[in-house]
Amino acid sequence: MHFTCAARTDVGVVRTGNEDNYLMMADRGVFIVADGMGGHAAGEVASEMAVRIISREIGSIRGLGDAEASERIARSMVTANESIFERTLSEHDKRGMGTTATALVLLPGRYFIGQVGDSRAYLLRDGEFLQITRDHSYVQEQVDAGLLTPEQARVHPYSNVITRCVGAGSDVVPDVYFGDLRAGDVILLASDGLTGMLEDEQLVKILADPKGPQAWVDKMILEANRRGGLDNITTIIVKIESLD
Repeated sequence: MHFTCAARTDVGVVRTGNEDNYLMMADRGVFIVADGMGGHAAGEVASEMAVRIISREIGSIRGLGDAEASERIARSMVTANESIFERTLSEHDKRGMGTTATALVLLPGRYFIGQVGDSRAYLLRDGEFLQITRDHSYVQEQVDAGLLTPEQARVHPYSNVITRCVGAGSDVVPDVYFGDLRAGDVILLASDGLTGMLEDEQLVKILADPKGPQAWVDKMILEANRRGGLDNITTIIVKIESLD
């Protein structure tokens, strides 16, 4: 399988520090976005710990079945949660810190995505743009209950309130998604600093440019900042070129 990829993080327009972190290990097919939270730079600590621990614990899942691979990815996030939570107990200035985490792992012809929080994964296939992950957020719960429309959720004052994160408690339950890959597929991972600023239609328009992943990443961050840049922005894009 051959793919091209690019990633970038940006502080945005409003924030003074960047609490996002990402990891891109193309040789292993592992990609992670984490959006930290907590004062006194603790969010940056939590997101850095998450990407480091999750990537280490995932290791290599080549040769594993779907159930085993999913369990490995979920367990990596649970381990990261335990380490971050222990640090919040032992260091007073780290209390309350946590992070989202969305991890993509590529195998020949397959993808696996582990998620906690509201950093998202999307799949663009044959012109159809699908959100693979489901936000662990207050507004998503309201949408699921039929109390809000997706359009109302985007502008709701509690749109940034998440209901699950890595490190805030002693336990966490990650969601894991998996599926087949096709040549031409594009997978986008992003913190809510991007998806809160750009509509799906705007993301698809950027992905229609033939220039490829690096140009797409740069354009998305430019547009998110142009529209306000209210939060840190992190984006990873992977394009599946062939399945040879």
